[in-house]
Amino acid sequence: MKIYIVTDLEGPAMVSRFTQTRVAESPEKSIAMKLLTWEINAAVDGILDVDPDAEVIVWDGHGSGGIDILEFHPCAKLIARGPIGPPYYLDESFDAQFFIGQHAMAGTDAAPLAHTYSSKSIEYYKLNGRYMGEFGCRTVMAGTLGVPTVFIAGDDKAVLEAQALVPNICGVATKQGLKLELAIHLSPKRSQELIRAGASEACCRIPEIRPFVLDPPYEQEIRVKEDVSIEGYLKRGAEKIDERTVIKRSENICDLFI
Repeated sequence: MKIYIVTDLEGPAMVSRFTQTRVAESPEKSIAMKLLTWEINAAVDGILDVDPDAEVIVWDGHGSGGIDILEFHPCAKLIARGPIGPPYYLDESFDAQFFIGQHAMAGTDAAPLAHTYSSKSIEYYKLNGRYMGEFGCRTVMAGTLGVPTVFIAGDDKAVLEAQALVPNICGVATKQGLKLELAIHLSPKRSQELIRAGASEACCRIPEIRPFVLDPPYEQEIRVKEDVSIEGYLKRGAEKIDERTVIKRSENICDLFI
């Protein structure tokens, strides 16, 4: 068995403030990174409970880095932060994709740390007319490679977002969102226990969960927040719709901003 894990720093239990996740290194962020890494390790343990010989590749998907490398599972492999683009070394050889530490898309009501790619600059993404966050875009990308997305751990709104696209996905809610920076959290230990069990269940259900696919051509609409420039998107092939909105079209999803 070969599993690809996408990670982010906003979704673990006990993380619900942007000061815990932003670029500057701080004691708050260091603790959040440990919390995420322990949840990743729990998922790896759950995978290995099903297949002791499984190959697990983890991609640190948090912009400023979210994994404590000194705490990282000894039986997994890490794609660390660096110059990387879609499909992030995911390919057809993987049996399934997992998400750990996931948050909901920008604009989701009562979702802790909800955003789409950038909490400071993006108002929304749409893909083929449908609002999509990071989970949705990367699940579609995996689907084009024939890889099903079978597990998500994150806040309850992120799990609901995932279930809307993949109804039979295995999900673990690490916290109940109340506001953008407020949640009711599971304890780290309980969250890790549930993630380990959920990861094992997801491995057993891989044959039942189909890849989520959107047929090309792809049209991605991006709207930025007030006073944010769209010039960077235009230089990379997007078309201007108005001062805050661009569209990029392609037959290949990996050409988009995902």
